[in-house]
Amino acid sequence: MAFSLTRFAAAAAATVLLSLPHPAPALGQAPQTCVPSGQDSRGRSSVDQGVIAWEEDTVFDDARAYAVRQWTSGNLKRVTFHPDTASEVADLEWNDTRSSGGDWKNVLARWTGLPGTDSVTMNRFYLDDGAARGTTTHRRRVATHELGHALGFCHKSTRVASIMWIDNAEAARAGINEITSTDRTAYHQLWG
Repeated sequence: MAFSLTRFAAAAAATVLLSLPHPAPALGQAPQTCVPSGQDSRGRSSVDQGVIAWEEDTVFDDARAYAVRQWTSGNLKRVTFHPDTASEVADLEWNDTRSSGGDWKNVLARWTGLPGTDSVTMNRFYLDDGAARGTTTHRRRVATHELGHALGFCHKSTRVASIMWIDNAEAARAGINEITSTDRTAYHQLWG
């Protein structure tokens, strides 16, 4: 009798445990929705085995360094950043353009996923001192946003505070100059 009572208690406990809601795993689950569509994606990032090795040919080194500090602050340690070395291929190249026409009209910077080395191109036409967005704050915000794309993050809805808003001017008006709790959550959902 004691044996069957023990089996019954174990079965009842298992039933209770199985009926409880399970916490969603942090890694790779429930990525945030992109605007206008899609989701955050490791596959659409510059990360190679947990690292973004970069090379740079940009006058905005301060903005690049600030962006790296933003995306490695606190407990954001799953992806590391360092300059490339002679024995490795860069995952991400930082460079500049100076253009206001064509597909660069009103574009402050752009992350581009490419076969081989991806790129972040900062647009000096808008970001140089004296230009429309030529301040340290704007350059840092833009670089942080673009490095977010290199990490696999998409543009976010303005319904949530995020450095990943598509409109830099809107982010400036809202005072979003660094990553937010929404961005930290997205990081942990994607990278752990």
